[in-house]
Amino acid sequence: MISEYASLLPPWLRLMAESFWPLLHAGLTFTVPLTLLSFAAGLALAFVVALIRLFGPAPLVALVRFYVWLIRGTPLLVQLFVIFYGLPSAGIVLDPLLAATIGFTLNVGAYNSEVIRAAIESISKGQWEAAYSLSMTRGQAMRRTILPQAARVAVPPLSNSFISLVKDTSLAAVITVPEIFQAAQRIAAVTYEPLILYVEAAIIYLAFCSVLSALQTRLERRYGQHAAFSGNLR
Repeated sequence: MISEYASLLPPWLRLMAESFWPLLHAGLTFTVPLTLLSFAAGLALAFVVALIRLFGPAPLVALVRFYVWLIRGTPLLVQLFVIFYGLPSAGIVLDPLLAATIGFTLNVGAYNSEVIRAAIESISKGQWEAAYSLSMTRGQAMRRTILPQAARVAVPPLSNSFISLVKDTSLAAVITVPEIFQAAQRIAAVTYEPLILYVEAAIIYLAFCSVLSALQTRLERRYGQHAAFSGNLR
């Protein structure tokens, strides 16, 4: 029955209907896991880098400054090429998905370290002094007083970074990761209809990002209400 109805559709719409599941499947099995894994690992790296920038010894501070400078100053596409196509010259051969994960993790870590550092620095010194007056150590003050407040500041830019990463995963197609965009390229190579396939891939990316944007709005409202409630308690 479905195939009978499909035959009545215009050719371009029929092609979109037939290719929708392969593209969506590529998104669910590669794009989404790649985004989640890279962002989680990158966020952990960003937190460590931010702490080193703020409190670390001078040699480590210089090292992480160089890392942030290098990653932020070079294109992500070039970084992926160096990791996947360049490292084999040094005897290091990586699976495409692993290479993409490493590349995105390093990129997320560099950019978000600045977000986290700025969020921590935005908390007034009075909060530190209040924590110390309660006999907290620096680590306790950081966990119990500073980080909860810094998290509210960091949520919007970190959410934007996550949404951007969803779109950036399309670059993994150049190192043969079969995510949404490469799936569209493969179908386009057979059907000779690149415009239709690339527009459909864009629509799927747009749908993913729209859902995440809606979740971001709810998260920001929740943090905003929590901040207002805390302010009323004071």
